Amino acid sequence: MGTVRLRVEFTTEPFDLDEAPAHALVAREVIEAAELDAVDVGPFGNTAEGRADAVLVALDALLRRTLEAGATRISLQVNVIDGEGDR
Repeated sequence: MGTVRLRVEFTTEPFDLDEAPAHALVAREVIEAAELDAVDVGPFGNTAEGRADAVLVALDALLRRTLEAGATRISLQVNVIDGEGDR
């Protein structure tokens, strides 16, 4: 088996439809700065994927920094993936 890859989907709350809250901006900053292979940041959900070690480092920073920036809830889903899709 090769290097383990992970895909993470996450959202931070509370939502604000008028402007992006500080915790959402921080989440975007953390994920875009991480050493990940694919990142898709949107208004209602975000996904990223890469080597397991890089994803886990990014998630640690994401959780710590978004909570510090005012997030009251962070929803995560993490999947192990391979080159041919989900397992």
